[in-house]
Amino acid sequence: MFYSLSGEIVHSDANSFALSCGGVAFRCLSTRATLSKIGGRGDFATVYTHLNVREDALDLFGFADENELDCFKLLIGVSGVGPKAALAILSELSPDKLALCIASGDAKSITRAQGVGAKLAQRVVLELKDKLAANLPSGVAADVEAAAAVAGGEAEEAVAALVMLGYSRSDAAAAVGRMDANFSAQDYIKQALKVLARNL
Repeated sequence: MFYSLSGEIVHSDANSFALSCGGVAFRCLSTRATLSKIGGRGDFATVYTHLNVREDALDLFGFADENELDCFKLLIGVSGVGPKAALAILSELSPDKLALCIASGDAKSITRAQGVGAKLAQRVVLELKDKLAANLPSGVAADVEAAAAVAGGEAEEAVAALVMLGYSRSDAAAAVGRMDANFSAQDYIKQALKVLARNL
């Protein structure tokens, strides 16, 4: 129904903002990322929207960019993921980071989102594995492809060791997946630590 809204921000709180458009203020539920990008009261903003229709309510969701909106729509298409859980996930992980988590099977990072348990996170990974990687920026797409390539052998052993050192599975898999396939686990770990240190 609404593709986007442009107007002055007349209200914002931890979970939503309101835009004044043509004399009507539209309240949009949103993510922390969008709320930090669009500014505060009195600022002009354009947001991309999704209207969620329920029996007892019409909820409008607003996002600073179309990438986040598209990701939100994919998430609410996953069985058991409602708008609240989708916002929680996107407040914790950017669309690019979420794509990396899904490609590497890193459901644990998704559980950092408030109210998202291990089973639901695993369902997100399984149902979106083939969908979320499409149309990513080239740098992110390369990381996603690298993370997806890590399976078994020395590479998988290196990823497990990096996770034990405190790195997320998605970051570890992306770093290891970009390296020569003939490395030993120890060499993977050494090189990945250098890459991960540069990304901090």
